[in-house]
Amino acid sequence: MAKKYHVSLTAEERTLLEAIISKRSEKSAVVKRAFVLLAADVNGEKQWTDSRISESYGLKTASIEKIRQRFVEDGLKTVLQGKPRSRFKPKTFDGKVEAHLIAIRCSKPPEGNKRWTLSLLQDQMIALGYVESISDETIRLMLKKMNLDLIPC
Repeated sequence: MAKKYHVSLTAEERTLLEAIISKRSEKSAVVKRAFVLLAADVNGEKQWTDSRISESYGLKTASIEKIRQRFVEDGLKTVLQGKPRSRFKPKTFDGKVEAHLIAIRCSKPPEGNKRWTLSLLQDQMIALGYVESISDETIRLMLKKMNLDLIPC
């Protein structure tokens, strides 16, 4: 099958890739991509086939095709560093929720309990209307993040 995407590196790009490889301080995936691009370069010394690149660098042929495609469509920087994230998951619970959790945890536990438990904190946060729902694991992680535990303040 004929290649759909052909890698044609400039002298500057080749120099950059060789520098990345020579440093060897870059992430392994970045170094492998640099090797693949240099080997697949139609103007370079190697001009290897995908199967030879696959055997030499331990990558699947589909991965090599994806590297070539990304180089042609998005450029060298994107191949090496990846696409920047465009969507971020918004925080479910902000600082106000955490502050309410700390205030509850530092208060006296409900009658009949010696100390707060994760499920008691969960129930209290929901009962007071600070959150619609929250898991005890989320509460545990918030307390851990703030270096707090369930022992009273």
